[in-house]
Amino acid sequence: MLSLLLPMLLAVQALAVLEVQVPELPVVALYGMDTTLNCSFSHASPFNLSDLSVFWQLTDTKRSVHSYWASQDQLADQGERYANRTSLYPSQLGTGNTSLLLRGVRVADEGSYTCFVRVEAHGSAALLLQVAAPYSKPLVTLEPDSNLRPGDKVALTCVAYGGYPEADVLWQDGGGHNLTDNVTTSLVANEEGLFSMRSVLTVTLEPNSTYSCRLTNPLLGEDGHASVTITGQNMVFPPVALWVTVGLAVCLLGLLIALAAVCRRKIKESCEEDRAGTCLSVCLNNCEKDQAGPLNSAVCLNSTALLSF
Repeated sequence: MLSLLLPMLLAVQALAVLEVQVPELPVVALYGMDTTLNCSFSHASPFNLSDLSVFWQLTDTKRSVHSYWASQDQLADQGERYANRTSLYPSQLGTGNTSLLLRGVRVADEGSYTCFVRVEAHGSAALLLQVAAPYSKPLVTLEPDSNLRPGDKVALTCVAYGGYPEADVLWQDGGGHNLTDNVTTSLVANEEGLFSMRSVLTVTLEPNSTYSCRLTNPLLGEDGHASVTITGQNMVFPPVALWVTVGLAVCLLGLLIALAAVCRRKIKESCEEDRAGTCLSVCLNNCEKDQAGPLNSAVCLNSTALLSF
């Protein structure tokens, strides 16, 4: 009976599963910073660290990230890119904390990691690591930026650098209307995997118009904003409209000069008539008052006749 029971007990022990716990939500780590991949287990009774084995590896490729057994780190099979960048928390292993410290997070570190734990029983669990890097402040430029005419097609370019992952881009006009349907956005990754973002909006030019570009990092929730305003000072009139305007101005100036000449002549004639009338009135008064005789009366009458003529 005992000979039959012992193999069964050994089989049950071999199939015993240890409950390993990791975060359900993705772990978001900042590029270039240190992060901790949390992993823990519960054990009913005290155990000896010499009986504990911990293995961290990439879930997809099974590449070793960090290993521990026989009371010490075992890094002979560690992936090259993790060298000198990982460690456990030795003082907390006895309490069931098998978390992994990852230093200087890189974009290439993003992915799924599996935590294996064995102490009499064994268990494993996987978590997802996501990497985030904030973008630089966006910059909006206008092309062309001179000799602009109403109705011209212009390209507004919004650029930002050094971010990860791909940002959400929103273009709006001064009224808050979404213009993203007219946008072309491209990304270029550098050697570290960080993106340079370039978004181009094509619009029909109108004076005194404002356009804004807003970037949102989906992991960090951070917004970057930049805008440009096109005023009348940036614009010139078309040649045809310019010549028409000049022609109208010349015609108006000529009309004003002619009108001024006519008015001046009328005023001059009016003044001469007023002066002649005044002289005639004076002569008549003098003649009426003159008592010198027929000769003076005749002179007055002749003078009056001349003035009247």
